[in-house]
Amino acid sequence: MRLLTLGFLSAVLIACSAPPAQELEETLVSTESGRVVGFASEHPVVRWLDVPYAQPPIADLRWRAPQRLAASEEKLIPAETPILCPQEAGETSGIVTGGIVGSEDCLYLDVAAPADYASQSYPVMFWIHGGANTSGHKGPYDFSALAAKEKVVVVTINYRLGPLGWFTHPALKESAGDLNASGNFGTLDIIAALEWTQRNIRVFGGDPGNVTIFGESAGGRNVYSMLASPLSAGLFHKAIAQSPTLQSYSPQQAYNEEKEYPQLSRGSWEVVANLGMQNASVTAAELRATSAEVLLGEYFAIYKDHAEPLIVNDGQVIPREGLIAALGDSRYAKNVPVMAGSNRDEVSLWLGLSRYFVDADSLFGVLPPKVRVRDPELFEYWVSQRGRGWKARGVDAPLLSLESAGYQDLYAYRFDWDEQADNWFVPFSEVLGAAHGSEIAFVMGAPMYGSVGEYMYPDTDSAQAMTDIMMTAWGQFARTGSPGSVDGIAWPQFQAASLEVMVLDSGDESPQLVQDSPGLDGLLTEIANTPSRLNDTETCMLVWELLTTVGDAAYSDYESWQDGRCAMLDVPKEKAATRAALTKEYGSPDLF
Repeated sequence: MRLLTLGFLSAVLIACSAPPAQELEETLVSTESGRVVGFASEHPVVRWLDVPYAQPPIADLRWRAPQRLAASEEKLIPAETPILCPQEAGETSGIVTGGIVGSEDCLYLDVAAPADYASQSYPVMFWIHGGANTSGHKGPYDFSALAAKEKVVVVTINYRLGPLGWFTHPALKESAGDLNASGNFGTLDIIAALEWTQRNIRVFGGDPGNVTIFGESAGGRNVYSMLASPLSAGLFHKAIAQSPTLQSYSPQQAYNEEKEYPQLSRGSWEVVANLGMQNASVTAAELRATSAEVLLGEYFAIYKDHAEPLIVNDGQVIPREGLIAALGDSRYAKNVPVMAGSNRDEVSLWLGLSRYFVDADSLFGVLPPKVRVRDPELFEYWVSQRGRGWKARGVDAPLLSLESAGYQDLYAYRFDWDEQADNWFVPFSEVLGAAHGSEIAFVMGAPMYGSVGEYMYPDTDSAQAMTDIMMTAWGQFARTGSPGSVDGIAWPQFQAASLEVMVLDSGDESPQLVQDSPGLDGLLTEIANTPSRLNDTETCMLVWELLTTVGDAAYSDYESWQDGRCAMLDVPKEKAATRAALTKEYGSPDLF
């Protein structure tokens, strides 16, 4: 049955879009990349697909800053299958089998514009996909409904991922200079795509003077990277970060020689060692000669205990002080309107699959298993605290940093919609609720989550009302720099003096304003002082997750919390033991 494909719980962005069948010759436009023809959409929108924005980063261009394409008059032909940068097969790639999938020749973008684009100059919205900066691609995102309703031009891009997108190694630095030594190649791809947009978007009916960058999860972190980077000034004019993360690492951490930082996994030293090469003598040529399949195979073969260093504080692309500090530094301020928000139940996307929290019973061994939450009170508390922690680290702290740097037009939201189409087998609203990534469907106006999209984004009045709310707010922000009002409630600016957040919901739980911004310290105090169903080990694991995820890991704060209450508990080791015990009992620590 379709509803049982719950592998979607471990990732977002699951569907691949093939080029529409109807080519519209009258939409042929000339860009610096070549001539490209548009395709029809089910909406009054034209879509141009698979337009290259930089030279393929292959051979000698691997691990170098993206190079501008030579001007071309060639007519471009969209690919027959989705173009994606090398990554593991899985739900995020839309290709669930096959090991390592994708091609290094992947720096392409799509454009969607209202049908009357030729005579218009519409606001531009520039989408940066999520996927932990190790997976995902532009293919699943068809923003045609948003383009039609809000009269905007939407650009969606690919960028290099994982060790091909972020890799800091002495062998590469010795053979490179300037930006080629930065290690932030995926970040530079995003900047190159923004530069291409500035030079070419007019032919698609877009206004290069009104560009809004927006992205979700790691895409939200990349939005923050654009706000922090000295190299992106003038390339965009507004920014939206959806469920963003905020981690960045020093070049020393990104290399992580001899596992100097034991809590980091997949540093370039470890990856090269896994390839069977000697870090002290390996050359750039040898590294570039390694196939992407072998490189990524060894990269993902390294078990990720906690964090993998990706965005690097190299001092060129990203300031040395790191993302959160750079956002609060007026020297890098773009002084553009910024909106950021998170989902109430972010981590249910992962916890809703874990055997620790949920189980499934099959009647008579014949019917599909019925999913149930083992301990609803425990599950609800854990998900709530982690969701509030995500907001504290990914939304509140960055917005307050931006305010201290002089930004004035700042807005915050919390996405609470949880009226999925439950059925007898899976209580989606209970297990997932307002999960990580669930808001994307309402901005896009189309289902996500692959074959279970009809349950997560049902055809109901409530879902349509939520779609109208999200599209209107995002479109209004792109046009004016303010999301306006929601159901007659004015959306206030987020300021240290008030900390007001717009709660986005529909139906009985209509939009409202809240001031639930206690900060990470406040949440940790609540956990210490509030009775709950958590035992001592679970309490320490929750504190660990709050302190080491979403933002830069604060290991010393974990060790000193409550006078060292948790200092003796090795959480990664405890998690590994829990996974082993669940695997022994059920065959897997996850439901499916």
